[in-house]
Amino acid sequence: MVNTEKSLELRHFRCVLAVAHSLHFARAAAELGISPPALTKQVQETEQLLGTRLFQRSKRAVALTAAGELFVPEAARALEQLAQAQEAARRAGRGELGRLEIGYVASAAYSGVLQGQFARFRASHPGIRISAREYAMEALPALLDQGRVDLAFVRPPLHYPDGIDSVVLLRDRFVLAVQANSPLAQLDVARPGAAQPAALAQQAFIVPEQEWGTLEVSRRGGFAAQVASRPGSLVAVLTEVSLGVGCAIVPHSVMASVQLPGVVFRELAGPQIRSEIAAAFRRHEQAPAARAFIGQLRAAALPED
Repeated sequence: MVNTEKSLELRHFRCVLAVAHSLHFARAAAELGISPPALTKQVQETEQLLGTRLFQRSKRAVALTAAGELFVPEAARALEQLAQAQEAARRAGRGELGRLEIGYVASAAYSGVLQGQFARFRASHPGIRISAREYAMEALPALLDQGRVDLAFVRPPLHYPDGIDSVVLLRDRFVLAVQANSPLAQLDVARPGAAQPAALAQQAFIVPEQEWGTLEVSRRGGFAAQVASRPGSLVAVLTEVSLGVGCAIVPHSVMASVQLPGVVFRELAGPQIRSEIAAAFRRHEQAPAARAFIGQLRAAALPED
């Protein structure tokens, strides 16, 4: 009768497999580092728990029964799966396995920062699965704080909840995007600083998610920007520029990577208006995979000015 009060343990599997391998109790006991009587007790207990004999024993030989022939390969497979599970847990604890959810704003991809960091991390941590998704920038700090994303690639300045840190990975500059037939498009593109902020006072502005550039241009020009639209993504912003809705202040990296018919870019006069790309993360992150990526980001961070 099967014993329902106890269940098989790893020691039972190991003892049975040792005997099945050598078909000799004394040699199997020596291999396991226990006494032959102790091994015999473990095998008998295993058979009692299973309700069937695994070995035929005589004074001269030990052989597997039909039940033993079926049990042994399954037991070996179970121990192998256990070893694999243990190794997976150890690797996950070292940050070599796991999964990461990344949130980003499109300009992080336009600049190449997102791709560069992904490529480096995948090369050093091939066992970690990474999923990436574009989000509205204002949503990312809360998603990070709530644990719905593990890392966020954003454009500062941006307000973060307590417990969120960030590092700057790229310093860019803002430029002016205008419709190709606008008088502003006739400025000398080869001459840096061609567009004076004051000259934009009567323009309608299409404002991207990061409005810092627009605010600084209007401050320097001494006017309040006339906001015509806030369409969200930079492609949507440039599309409206191409349609003549207004002008836009956008990162230079967009100028270098996105070309739409009917849109031209011009430098802005005066000191550069800085545009940055940063990676944000939880300050006290516990997940090993995320901590490994954060370590890479910290190593790549630009020094503070």
